[in-house]
Amino acid sequence: MTSDTRVVVIGAGLAGERLARRLAELGGSALLVGEEEHHPYNRVLLAEVLAGRYDPEVIALPAPAQLVRARVTGIDRAARQVRCADGSEIAYDTLVLATGANPVLPPLRGLFGAGGHELPEGVHAFRTMDDCLGLAKAVRPGVRAVVVGGGLLGVSAARALAVRGAQVVLAQQAERLMERQLDPNAAQLVRRHLTDLGVEVHTECRVRDVRSAGGAVRSVELADGYALDTDLVVLACGVRPRVGLAEDAGLAVRKGILVDDELRTSDPHIRAVGDCVQHAGTVYGLATPALEQADVLAELLSGRADSRYTGTRSLTRLTLTGRHSPFDLAAFGEAEPRPGDDVVQLADATRGTYRKVVVRDDRLVGGVLVGELGTVGALARAWEGAEPLPDDGPLLHLLTNDGGS
Repeated sequence: MTSDTRVVVIGAGLAGERLARRLAELGGSALLVGEEEHHPYNRVLLAEVLAGRYDPEVIALPAPAQLVRARVTGIDRAARQVRCADGSEIAYDTLVLATGANPVLPPLRGLFGAGGHELPEGVHAFRTMDDCLGLAKAVRPGVRAVVVGGGLLGVSAARALAVRGAQVVLAQQAERLMERQLDPNAAQLVRRHLTDLGVEVHTECRVRDVRSAGGAVRSVELADGYALDTDLVVLACGVRPRVGLAEDAGLAVRKGILVDDELRTSDPHIRAVGDCVQHAGTVYGLATPALEQADVLAELLSGRADSRYTGTRSLTRLTLTGRHSPFDLAAFGEAEPRPGDDVVQLADATRGTYRKVVVRDDRLVGGVLVGELGTVGALARAWEGAEPLPDDGPLLHLLTNDGGS
């Protein structure tokens, strides 16, 4: 990339901001185009804002040198321009799509009015700063809240609302909380932690109906016909890559925008990073891969032609604190063993701690820790390296040796 190459990044979230900052450090520059009114922020910490631990300013990202507030409505690949809702056009030499993901809104009866697209008052997604601030304004001690979805986001939202004094019911359709990351033992500890905070947890429970009156939510109905009166409903049902601009522009899209190891889309002048991306068949939807992709692309655009993105072995980590007891967990790789795998577990029911690793062919392939994360650094390094484990000590050493976190 030469000094006069114009790089335009659509999306001012974690990936877009990281790309612009790394480019500047490497002597380049990028114009960020973001549609949110707020200063770029760390979306990972929104639950801490909702819990009241952080003010929104605390999770703000470094100020971009060049930032345009606009909603991009189209891409003219032939003219190499992007069109904005206000009628303006922005020319580019290299365009980067960092459009992120949209929250999944489940197909619940009554979620939208007849022919409408607005959620009833009291029903919130939990993806943006506006979502977070809207919830924070609505929650107060004693308010009734139903969280739909028991994954990482749902658990974070339920805990944050409980810390703020809400009466929370968490409805999870799967048989356990955070089923993608945790094994049954770890999920049970998460459930116990939420229950200790006053959260009523229901697994294998499907919400099918949202009932409103006067434009505001009044209750939700479960699949078995039972109705829960509520003042707030939080939809934490996952996210879906935001690919509309890419599809309209004729780029190759499956679940996400298809990119190669150079983060290049099917158009050589357009790259993509972050939650909107599908690389080697994988859509990550996590912060660590987005940041790694941004770093690689910054190097590529700065002339380091040998840089490549080859995938991320991502660790899920959840740390929530507040005036109640802190809660920490980490999970990586395959938490459920296959036949023939070696498994080591340490559990302390009194302290509510749990550690487990799965070893296959002398390699660490997964693990989960709840309550005490002292060994997570050493475990993560062993897992990410994918190298044979040393044979000079028992597997128990993996769980008791604090290599730094």
